[in-house]
Amino acid sequence: MAKIKQNIFILIFLCSFGLNAQELILGANRIDQIIRHTNEKSIAIVGNQTSMVNNTHLVDTLISLNQNIITVFSPEHGFRGTGDAGAKIENEIDIKTGIPIISLYGKNKKPKKKNLEDVDIIVFDIQDVGARFYTYISTLHYVLEACSEENIKVIVLDRPNPNGHYIDGPVLEEKYKSFVGMHPIPIVHAMTIGEYAKMIIGEKWIEKKCDLIVIEMLNYNRNKIYELPIKPSPNLPNKRAVNLYPSLCLFEGTIISIGRGTKKPFQHFGHPKLNLYNYSFIPKSGPGSKYPKHENKICFGKDLTNTPILNSINLEWLIETYDQSQNKEDFFISFFDKLAGTDKLRKQIISGKSSKEIKKSWKNELNEFKNIRNKYLLYN
Repeated sequence: MAKIKQNIFILIFLCSFGLNAQELILGANRIDQIIRHTNEKSIAIVGNQTSMVNNTHLVDTLISLNQNIITVFSPEHGFRGTGDAGAKIENEIDIKTGIPIISLYGKNKKPKKKNLEDVDIIVFDIQDVGARFYTYISTLHYVLEACSEENIKVIVLDRPNPNGHYIDGPVLEEKYKSFVGMHPIPIVHAMTIGEYAKMIIGEKWIEKKCDLIVIEMLNYNRNKIYELPIKPSPNLPNKRAVNLYPSLCLFEGTIISIGRGTKKPFQHFGHPKLNLYNYSFIPKSGPGSKYPKHENKICFGKDLTNTPILNSINLEWLIETYDQSQNKEDFFISFFDKLAGTDKLRKQIISGKSSKEIKKSWKNELNEFKNIRNKYLLYN
């Protein structure tokens, strides 16, 4: 009788979506598919503020369906998505449910064996933005690796890639591997989180094969620019910032500010000594950016809020600001090569190469990546 009641509840739950045949249906919204694997299992969720089923968090949704969630793992920025980029995230207890939350950012990036002792299955549901240096795919890697070692099944609930309409950037070289780039892929890879999980396993980037299930989306079009209903991290507040992110994040490896500590992060850039520009802003300490670059200083630069949607990485802004820099020896910091995944891009800019010349040097590696990527695509 309890089983019948649960099935009726799920049916009502699904009917409440009101979706027509052509609307995007997220993996997280396919509750019947999830329950098929999680029922009567001890479940761990890897999620954050984006792990929503309509207006209800995935954790609350599954608890309402009598699913046994025993642990939550949280990525960079924390379970509620309020932490600064790079800030240490502590373990805690979720106030609403009482479930322990274990941070997968900082020293403990990979679930420990003791964290998985009572777990039968892990459900991974995080909105990615499709850039190599956005750390949620690095968290995905470590979750798959830990589960492969402990023979735990992983379910990835697929979500759209808002930068899934193009592939661009240098392919990461092994010696520049870090948490902001773990795999030999370009900066913009045009894969969903589910497709990417399949690639991690298929390309044997983890030693032991993981038992993976991807709950696919329905009606997904990778060429469509998706506007995310919830900001994936504190400094990506809107569609414009998400689209500009793969281009502007490279500035994080330079002396240039990309607007952290302003109302338009990742939508403008500047520096106190770029006074050839008329536009200016002043970074201030605040939620999501406690210690912004050039805090309380007037930064001169460029406003990008009216820039057309990008279909490739824009290198012109990077080259332009380097050329205008008064002290070129200090323009790049060591972090730049990790973000780029190579030292070649920095050297090409210093040597005076044009954007067109630099991008031509990526062509062969990008073609090789596309051939590998094709093996793991789930959607047209």
